[in-house]
Amino acid sequence: MSTVQHNAAQERPELQKAAQEFVDAGFAGVQLRVRDERGEWVGSAGVHELGGSAKPSTEGQFWIGSTTKTFVATLVLHLVAEGAITLDTPVADHLTGFGLDGRITVRMLLQHTSGVHNCTGELDPDGTFVPGLPSVGKPWVDNRFHSYRPEELVRFALSEPARFEPGADQSYSNTNYTLAVLLIEQVAGRPYAEEMRRRILQPLGLHGTVVPGDSPDIPGPHAHGYYRYQDGEEWKVVDVSRQNLSLLVGAGDMISTTRDLQVFFAALLGGRLLPAPLLDEMRKPHGMLGYGLGLFVQDLGPEGGTIVHHNGGAPGGYGALMISSFDGTRTLTAGLTTGDTDSDPAQEFPKALDRLLTTVFRTPHPA
Repeated sequence: MSTVQHNAAQERPELQKAAQEFVDAGFAGVQLRVRDERGEWVGSAGVHELGGSAKPSTEGQFWIGSTTKTFVATLVLHLVAEGAITLDTPVADHLTGFGLDGRITVRMLLQHTSGVHNCTGELDPDGTFVPGLPSVGKPWVDNRFHSYRPEELVRFALSEPARFEPGADQSYSNTNYTLAVLLIEQVAGRPYAEEMRRRILQPLGLHGTVVPGDSPDIPGPHAHGYYRYQDGEEWKVVDVSRQNLSLLVGAGDMISTTRDLQVFFAALLGGRLLPAPLLDEMRKPHGMLGYGLGLFVQDLGPEGGTIVHHNGGAPGGYGALMISSFDGTRTLTAGLTTGDTDSDPAQEFPKALDRLLTTVFRTPHPA
């Protein structure tokens, strides 16, 4: 790729500005990759590590959180394409040991319509967060190296009442995707990590993408992520670059890079990973979340058209963006790290993200 396409930051000042706005909103650092009609641009803002001055590397690895779900949905749809299962197969036909409601289908797992309780916590009808397994605050910090088995996560969730009858509503639940991993392993007869490498990572050359199991380490170069939490009356900040994400098996446990996310998403949306009918199913929005099968579908209005995305956040320290035009020809991928700030990134993030979406998708780009 030419140097004109693969840029210096000053060639796309509007993108550098959009990256900086995340840092101004309270993030420690951001690395950003945009591929569009003008080629590919990569840049970063903020710092690699608190107390330092070096910017985050644009090639660094990071925990991608719920962006993992798109990878897992793609794996499940591989099995559908092969005829091993169908989208309407009852999950209990293959996962017999949990007492799952027999009406829950593969499709319901992938589009969050199963009604299965979210093992990491749920929102009450009044909006109050009811914790599940430790995933926020000091309980998560103290527990962040604990190893969970997927079956343990599922049994915990199934010990709680279902949110609704299968198929009757929609509620985002990490447990759906842990069940999807167990389904993959049962049907394919191989471990989840092995199937991911065999079917997606190796064919696409995604050498920076890892299914870490219960390893707490990001294996390659990476920016540091931090978590600010309250311990009694005192606020503390801890480096959480190391964390065990077996808490989110299949739902938020993977590590990647902006390059790998870009290659994966462009390949998926460009029809290289799934037959067209299954890709259409994946991109068909459903319910109040506008969620297909492992993907959110969002209308940006006349200027921006339809985008598809699945962003993610690890319990602490890290976030990921994976956003594209409907056909995969214009993509935006990013890795974010949180730092030590009084501002709440969760509050400021939507504003910075909307400005970034406007810059990349709503603004006409000269060819």
